[in-house]
Amino acid sequence: MSLNMNLSIAPLVALLAGILILVMPRLLNYIVALYLIITGLLGLFGGPGTFHVH
Repeated sequence: MSLNMNLSIAPLVALLAGILILVMPRLLNYIVALYLIITGLLGLFGGPGTFHVH
């Protein structure tokens, strides 16, 4: 009997960001800005696994 465990990065990042915001509320601006930048870049370039440079 084996146990398969799949970890997704999004919940881990969200948990870490939440803890950091609780500890240091001034980080909220930076965390939100980074999230928006990364989400925008992934939206423009098609997300993970589909980024191709020719």
